[in-house]
Amino acid sequence: MTKPASERVVAIIGAGPAGMLAGLMAARSGAQVHLFESNATAGRKLLVTGSGRCNLTNAGIAPEKYAGSAKEELNQLFAVFGREELLTLLKEIGVPTFHTEDGWYYPVSESAAAVADALTAALRTAGAAFHLSTRVVGLERLGRGFRLRLDGGAEFTAPRLVIAAGGAAYPSLGSTGALFPALGELGHTVRPLRPALAPLVAEMRPFQRLQGVRLDARARLLRGKTTLGETYGNLIFTPWGLNGPAVMDLSHLVSAQPAEDLTLSLDLLAGPASAVRELAVTARKSDLPLRVLLQAALAPKTAQFFLDEARLKGDTALRRVPENHLQQLLGRLGDVRFTLRGVRGFEYCQVTAGGVPFEEVNPRTMESRRAAGLYLAGETLDIVGPCGGYNLQFAFSSGAAAGLAAGLW
Repeated sequence: MTKPASERVVAIIGAGPAGMLAGLMAARSGAQVHLFESNATAGRKLLVTGSGRCNLTNAGIAPEKYAGSAKEELNQLFAVFGREELLTLLKEIGVPTFHTEDGWYYPVSESAAAVADALTAALRTAGAAFHLSTRVVGLERLGRGFRLRLDGGAEFTAPRLVIAAGGAAYPSLGSTGALFPALGELGHTVRPLRPALAPLVAEMRPFQRLQGVRLDARARLLRGKTTLGETYGNLIFTPWGLNGPAVMDLSHLVSAQPAEDLTLSLDLLAGPASAVRELAVTARKSDLPLRVLLQAALAPKTAQFFLDEARLKGDTALRRVPENHLQQLLGRLGDVRFTLRGVRGFEYCQVTAGGVPFEEVNPRTMESRRAAGLYLAGETLDIVGPCGGYNLQFAFSSGAAAGLAAGLW
């Protein structure tokens, strides 16, 4: 028999994407939900997603897109609450969505603030109680429940607890990883926290003239001759390194090992830019200027940089360029190497790698396999997806599954 709401109390630490979904699902089941959030408003981390547009999810959501070994477990989680369930729920609470040609989903408003406000309103309508500007500084097992110690000396007890407090990314938004030691005391493994979806720091002196250039490229992370990871996407040259999805999607691999062992290779002629290679063949005996050939895919500033580097004149007709010079130039554009120094810190990264292994929770309920009545969601778990809504989908899915399970007993 289902217990009355007065006995079904669910405490949730963190009112970010995972915590808010957990709270909404638990409250709608009839449980008394209490969300504890260190910030003065709920959903603050949502506000920075998608550069403020809130990239909610992706048409390509699939377990194999996520780093780690928990593919089957992710399949089970997404079967409980996946992309379609998320889109249906969002529409229900007043957040219709659309997707771009490459499958990135956004709210029609393109406003992360509107999404946070809609979730907050839905939670209040469902009867959830918010404890804002309230930091949980400790927790402990208490019989069949948990005691939360709050800043200021107050305490709160609940038979069921959802931890969705985030990792260490964006510490200015309240995520510090302070509760991981307590999870260790409850029997969980806690892998070292490290930045993910972070910009890469590299030796940029040879590329000073390209600062501010943005382009699409294939990026390969190399250790010696071994490829550790490969992505394709947009990136930007900065004074200190490289930023953008193409390199951020590799950053969890960089932060996992000594940077001095790693090299980044960019293929500037990948994807649509491969048209340069085709044109080089079809126009090989023509008067097409060399700079026009490169500008078929590269901005003039970028094309001129590599022409100067190769000591070639851009107005030279293609038929007059020695074959070995042309092949060397095309080879250079297909393998631009960078010496890596590491990644930027937690204050610049979007996601935290490390934390509790996903295998230590039940993927259908997100209940801990180490402590009954404890549920983990979001960045508390060691799951990292690429840019494009994958990590927000995991936060929503894990939070929803935790709330569904925690709210019913």
